[in-house]
Amino acid sequence: QVQLVESGGGLVQPGGSLRLSCAASGRTFSNDAMGWFRQAPGKEREFVAIISWSGSTTDYADSVKGRFTISRDNAKNTEYLQMNSLKPEDTTVYYCAVKSGSYYPFRESAGYAYWGQGTQVTVSS
Repeated sequence: QVQLVESGGGLVQPGGSLRLSCAASGRTFSNDAMGWFRQAPGKEREFVAIISWSGSTTDYADSVKGRFTISRDNAKNTEYLQMNSLKPEDTTVYYCAVKSGSYYPFRESAGYAYWGQGTQVTVSS
């Protein structure tokens, strides 16, 4: 049974940092792109970042570019999202996901086969 488990969320002050982790189990995802989305109550799930299976290619939403960094460790079947210079508008639930098929297109949530349960990130003073 495939399972993705996020961790690392929490409360942080504006300008602070958090590192989210997503540990996968049930199968290896070393040949799959992996990504992060976020979703606020009453809104659609929003693309945040994606990383290719090798880690050589990454893409980010404009809203997080230059502040967030996605990475992965295939030996640990884990991906990460380093979030720096956090803003109150980054407050929401973050989800990790495994891409189905090819890397492109990557912004639509329907293109992802597996999802974690989500972790809450709150940016507030």
